[in-house]
Amino acid sequence: MQFQLQTASGKAYEVYAYTGGKTFDAAKPTLVFIHGVLNDHSVWILQTRYLAHHGFNVLAVDLPGHGRSGGDAPSSVEEASQFIADLLDAAGVKQASLVGHSWGSLIALETAARLKERITHLALIGTAFPMKVSPALIEASLNEPMKALKMVNVFSRATLAAPPSALGPGTWVYGASMALGRRVLASNTQVNIFHRGFVACDSYPNGLEAIADVTCPVLFVLGKNDQMTTPRAAKSLMDQAKATGKTFSLVKVPMGHHQMSESPEETLNALKAFLSVAT
Repeated sequence: MQFQLQTASGKAYEVYAYTGGKTFDAAKPTLVFIHGVLNDHSVWILQTRYLAHHGFNVLAVDLPGHGRSGGDAPSSVEEASQFIADLLDAAGVKQASLVGHSWGSLIALETAARLKERITHLALIGTAFPMKVSPALIEASLNEPMKALKMVNVFSRATLAAPPSALGPGTWVYGASMALGRRVLASNTQVNIFHRGFVACDSYPNGLEAIADVTCPVLFVLGKNDQMTTPRAAKSLMDQAKATGKTFSLVKVPMGHHQMSESPEETLNALKAFLSVAT
């Protein structure tokens, strides 16, 4: 589905959001799924289709300047957060739940802190704060993006074959992720969205303040073997959530950083329980 938005200067652009195979209905409870660096809406395929067919309005976005969305690629978490707020306005959605992965988790966190009661649930998948990126990887993403893409996929993946419920039996997880990264990188010829996304992650300073300002329940979904955002890297957020009296829960799933495709059923089950989805 396409939505028309405007830049701060008033220039119109279109944003794509996958609806899980169901017609968009702003009256339904709405879930907004936010992808990470060099990903797009497709990383949520299992979770979005299931939830769209079980009573939810699903919007799995391509961030601006990524995949099928136009506009300028966000250069910061805060800029991307404003985009999510603008998208909710454009879609006519009064309240929504946010689900973010990696960089998308920081965007979801910042948005929930800004929009307060407008966000009813916040799910942070593969999150960390601070979300520091190694200088070598930032440099490679700028000057040798294919080398950086290989590095990311080596560290992100804990398995070579996807479970049947995600991409199909025998799917080559590493190869599929490489193909996705190449496709998303090529979708924007104006800027290097790989490097821009990593810098946005690395430079985001407001995680602890944001979690303190969130007013809704929070779910952490962390990969036991995640080498990109290790489970312990989310401890500061959970400690702050506890210290400020937030309602939060933690689910650790098998495998690595791409919880949605490597541990698809476990990730979906965590979201179902968090959102109180009847089976």
